[in-house]
Amino acid sequence: MMKKINNSAWILGGTVCVALGLLGVLLPILPTTPFLLLAAFCYSRGSKRIYHWLVFRSWAGGTIQNYQSGYGIPPRQKAFTIALLCLTIGSTIGFVTLAWWLKFVLVVVASGVTIHLARMKTYQPAMSLQADKKQQMDPMEKAL
Repeated sequence: MMKKINNSAWILGGTVCVALGLLGVLLPILPTTPFLLLAAFCYSRGSKRIYHWLVFRSWAGGTIQNYQSGYGIPPRQKAFTIALLCLTIGSTIGFVTLAWWLKFVLVVVASGVTIHLARMKTYQPAMSLQADKKQQMDPMEKAL
């Protein structure tokens, strides 16, 4: 009984994260990828079936797989995310009347996210295919 409640809580948490991730597609201030990664984590704890659907069959599966495998994010997505972040935070600071300390907080948050994204590994499809081929090699071929 307790396990069923626990699994239901993980599934609910994952579903909320997917909803927030979908909302993040439309609202540039809300990040999509972190919510989808958190949803994958929640689903992995609550339901293997839903986890596999999210990671292997959904529209977000490629991004989650690349991140979990350590490949990173594609350069175009990285550049678009940083540009959108600068545009939205910059326009908020420039056009919305805010206290100076709130503007400072927005700049610090935007800087932190930009640094994190810039330092994150960039996904190179050719490199990931080579790594996958090495992992799938016959053990005898690896020895040679």
